[in-house]
Amino acid sequence: MNTQLVLPYGYELRDRIVESLRAQGFQLDPRTLQTPQSDKETLRQLHAQAVQTLRERARRTLAPEEPKLLRAIANGDEVRPERITPALVEVAAETYESRLFRYACLHWSIPISQGYGRRMRFLVFDESNGKLMGIIGLCDPVFSLRPRDVWVGWSFEQRRQRLCHVMDAFVLGAVPPYNQLLCGKLIAMLATSREVREAFARRYAGRTTHILQRDASPVLALITTTSAFGRSSVYNRLRYHGRQVMESVGFTQGWGTFHFANGLYEAILDYARAHCIGTAKHPRWGGGKFRNRHEVVRRCLQALGLPSGWMRHRVYREIFVAPLGANARAFLRGESSELDAWDVSVADYFAYFRERWLLPRAARDGSYKAFQREQWRLWKDTIL
Repeated sequence: MNTQLVLPYGYELRDRIVESLRAQGFQLDPRTLQTPQSDKETLRQLHAQAVQTLRERARRTLAPEEPKLLRAIANGDEVRPERITPALVEVAAETYESRLFRYACLHWSIPISQGYGRRMRFLVFDESNGKLMGIIGLCDPVFSLRPRDVWVGWSFEQRRQRLCHVMDAFVLGAVPPYNQLLCGKLIAMLATSREVREAFARRYAGRTTHILQRDASPVLALITTTSAFGRSSVYNRLRYHGRQVMESVGFTQGWGTFHFANGLYEAILDYARAHCIGTAKHPRWGGGKFRNRHEVVRRCLQALGLPSGWMRHRVYREIFVAPLGANARAFLRGESSELDAWDVSVADYFAYFRERWLLPRAARDGSYKAFQREQWRLWKDTIL
């Protein structure tokens, strides 16, 4: 470890970081972390502390509304597979829908951030009963993601100019009991639908990009996402009439900040702001500011004399790209002036999903019927 001098408050923060990592099950080496075995249940437990922290933070604002929010979740006997009709609803800020979106995110087994930069959120409802089927959250992608960049085949300058045509799905999935009917596959397909592309075009038409200071063409050409744990059984082999909807392009390198999100990040950020210098050099970013959470944590660890290698948690997630047109790669490289977009609607995707996955699954497995919305309650001290 580094032995540089830290302020008294820094010693306290350093001890909290060490204790937190050990409590999560990590073994601390001088340069890196040793991660517990990588089966999915162990990985869920690894994230449990961070997830619980997010839930506790949300308690004050969402717990009083939990009875109302729970009513959006279907009991199993309220779902009729043959009658399901999905409807995509874009979420506006400070609405019931935005609170429902946030509430649903709190049930994921990994901590879900609310995205950054440009952000779009969608709820998918079943019009046959008015219940929530799933959620889609899109935000700005990271600038550098090697598997994605190799797949696109673009240069640094092409990426800088045209990354505005890419969004990352920071959350994507079905809620119970619809997840038991394989509706996670449907939600993934709907993220690539014509309606999402059109919503993107409406939202960002005439907007000026922050860094390049020019109007960006509001064309969504690619969506990226990552699995929750290792290889994804939902996204792999997800096809629409023979076309691969999502393509696996590799795995993350096991670096990140989720293991510092269990109540410590705010203290880490405060310390970094007070004692560290950021590297965001572009004047429109604000000289000296931090580029992202990764830099905040790394700078703080270094200032505290802790190894920045502790950011490598070794939880590997599969990376997927979902091109939204036949010439998506050429468009992203600037070799095509227009995207040859696939014109597939929510209804089109559902018609295919219904026959391919939904009805066969419902016929052979009726376990979804046993689900009760009370099982989704987060705060036991709220009442219906």
